[in-house]
Amino acid sequence: MTTQPMKGVRVLEVAQFTFTPAAGAVLADWGAEVIKVEHNVAGDSQRGLKLGTGGVATGSFQPLMEHPNRGKKSIGLGLESDAGREILYDLAKTCDVFLTNFLPSSRAKLKIDVEHIRAVNPHIIYVRGSAHGPLGDEADSGGYDSSAFWSRGGSAVGCTPSDSPNTVLQPSGAYGDSMGGMTIAGGIAAALFARATTGETSVVDVSLLGLGTWATALSVNNALLTGMAPPRPLLGGPPHLPFNPLIGNYRTSDGRFVNLTMLQAGRYWPDVCRHIGREDLIDDPRFDTAEKLMHAAADAGVHVAAAIGAQPYAFWLEKFKTLSGQWAPNNDALDVTQDAQVRANSYIVAVQDAEGNARELVASPVQFDETPFSITRAPLFAEHTDEIVMSTGKTMDEVIELKIAGVIT
Repeated sequence: MTTQPMKGVRVLEVAQFTFTPAAGAVLADWGAEVIKVEHNVAGDSQRGLKLGTGGVATGSFQPLMEHPNRGKKSIGLGLESDAGREILYDLAKTCDVFLTNFLPSSRAKLKIDVEHIRAVNPHIIYVRGSAHGPLGDEADSGGYDSSAFWSRGGSAVGCTPSDSPNTVLQPSGAYGDSMGGMTIAGGIAAALFARATTGETSVVDVSLLGLGTWATALSVNNALLTGMAPPRPLLGGPPHLPFNPLIGNYRTSDGRFVNLTMLQAGRYWPDVCRHIGREDLIDDPRFDTAEKLMHAAADAGVHVAAAIGAQPYAFWLEKFKTLSGQWAPNNDALDVTQDAQVRANSYIVAVQDAEGNARELVASPVQFDETPFSITRAPLFAEHTDEIVMSTGKTMDEVIELKIAGVIT
């Protein structure tokens, strides 16, 4: 049976897109009951999105919605009305966590800010996902992971060669959002632990800007020390680091890449030489000590690049299986779906869509007791409205009246 450390925890989510809802998905993976509040007419703004990777869908199954919303229940609720807020407050009374990424001005207008939710449940953990953090001049400014996390946090420039005509884009849609959801979930777990051990509740904040700064922390920390941004390589520069020929991405004969990340170059140099068919380089006086290898890294890298460039990608994937040092294939997204190690660890799990078709989704990365998650699909828009509203004590007649009044979907 799947371990569910959050079983019994109830989460009320008023959020949309991916960054903060992804935290609710992680908590649902961990066993929490997550109630997703959507606008009673429009729903989550991400539903039906036809932009880029968001437009990929088969029937009701849209990965952009499934990834951050699997395992939840959905209610369509008009928070602009007093009757809608009353239902929200009734739900908040029974929940452990209130999760939102609405801007401060919107939270105040809808009366769902900390003071409003704490007025009905003083012990609830209030969680805010934001673009730029809760303080400062831009606290009420929105943003996405491509802006606040990737660009402003330093990753875009850090990944871009200095002579590139454009900055490098994020490698995947919702790249920073997904990491942010995991980070928020960790913050919620810590807040739940603190409440259980001390009785004190918390307001938890995670921003895309803070996450982006954390992701580039080593470079930022070095800049703090030196007062300079780190150097960036040229677009056509060597495939490896200037001081280590065994750290870099080497191109194969068919245009793919294999990654070598061997921090102890001297230790692994002989084994690499044997695997690339250049045993003659082992005793070469230019490379026969770790110190010499570091000083002659440019020359050594030329030999490694030539050898790897003479054979196709599939050849090296098989050849390097016995390599003692650290290396990796450069997978594309399709390769990841077929990676034996990904499959062995159940990092991709089965789920059934609304039509009963077998699908798969990436699992959240924290596992418990070496047991894969058993997940359910994301809810259809407002799918659980009646059930959720009636859980607050409303009768079916009252539910119908609320629907006629346009308060609920």
